[in-house]
Amino acid sequence: MATESVFAGLKVLDVASFIAGPAAAAVLSDFGADVIKVEPPGKGDLQRTLGSVPPSPRAHTNYNWHLANRNKRGMAIDLKSPGGTTILKRLVEWADVVITNFPHGTREKLHLGYEEVSGWNPQVIYADITGFGDAGPDAMLPGFDVTAYWSRSGLLASTRDAGAPPTVPVFGSGDYMAAIGLYSAIVTALYHRERTGVGANVGTSLLAEGVWATGTLVAGALAGGKSFGLHDRTAPVNPLINPYQSADGQWFMLVASPPHWPGLARAVGHPELLTDPRFADPEGFTKNSAVLTGLLDAEFRSRPLAHWKEVLGRERITYSVIQTPEEAAKDPQLRANDIVVPVEGVSGLEYTVNSPITLRGVSKVSARRAPELGEHNDEVLADLGFSTEEIEGLRAKGAIPGATKLEATQ
Repeated sequence: MATESVFAGLKVLDVASFIAGPAAAAVLSDFGADVIKVEPPGKGDLQRTLGSVPPSPRAHTNYNWHLANRNKRGMAIDLKSPGGTTILKRLVEWADVVITNFPHGTREKLHLGYEEVSGWNPQVIYADITGFGDAGPDAMLPGFDVTAYWSRSGLLASTRDAGAPPTVPVFGSGDYMAAIGLYSAIVTALYHRERTGVGANVGTSLLAEGVWATGTLVAGALAGGKSFGLHDRTAPVNPLINPYQSADGQWFMLVASPPHWPGLARAVGHPELLTDPRFADPEGFTKNSAVLTGLLDAEFRSRPLAHWKEVLGRERITYSVIQTPEEAAKDPQLRANDIVVPVEGVSGLEYTVNSPITLRGVSKVSARRAPELGEHNDEVLADLGFSTEEIEGLRAKGAIPGATKLEATQ
């Protein structure tokens, strides 16, 4: 493994909150970037207090806070104050990358608009994430992953069975996927700057990321394609791609292509189906889906999962057990591939989720706890060239809070 991190020396200013912007900065920190997170004094980033609001699982530690803000240095700054603007300007001049998700209008009032930021530092990579994009009638609407990413994109309407109402998606899932999109935009801009020496203004939106995730269906609609409609488990469009349940109550997802049909027929003990004209081609599978699904249901429910693991494996039929998040957390495959990694410095929290990007032969930095509110104020200000007297002056004017720190929820 290489000893020097990929982004060693890269300086990132995270002036974003809850969740996609900070999570993109966390990915950069995984590869060694020096990330400074700026929060407002008082309660700080909303994720400090709202990180485990239902339907997120209840726990004694704010695992969501550490997931999106690990490995960062933390500052608390009142950006509405003149002293806060002075600090912000110095931070922007220091930074290679500035990340924000303040709405347009608000960011300009806080001196975080692109024109002002790039004026302070023409080589900066300015990266932002919005709910619905920069233009159009809804550009100024607030966006959350459940509204912009899931609901508006067509994704939520498509991820349910026929006859079922829409449900609440996995909390934060759209944010974390959008974070990877924002990270990609930042890395692209860094490559562009490496070649040209010019900074860039990059970004994405929760809506764009959601439509990308729904790309097959939206692209089909753009092509005038005829939708098969919502999935019906008892009569799916393709009964070979469908969830089934074993005798011991385990659900698993079957994914068998037509070339695997002979092996599947043997596995379920019905080789005679191979000469059945109803299942001679894909159109026949669709037309007679309810019949075949009923047969497969009966067979799969007649024996435990261990049996199906053996026979499906022997026939090289692709399937996967449908695990709960609790089961996935214990899956040895996650640890074998560093999909979950140890986290340092958090009471009651031993592991966190790793970012999904791997550079083979290059190690990431160890995951460390997220900062306390304002924990590194004096350290960073000194790094930026502020004297002790100037720091005390900023504190006296309310640009930064007093010496007492608000502990991060752990």
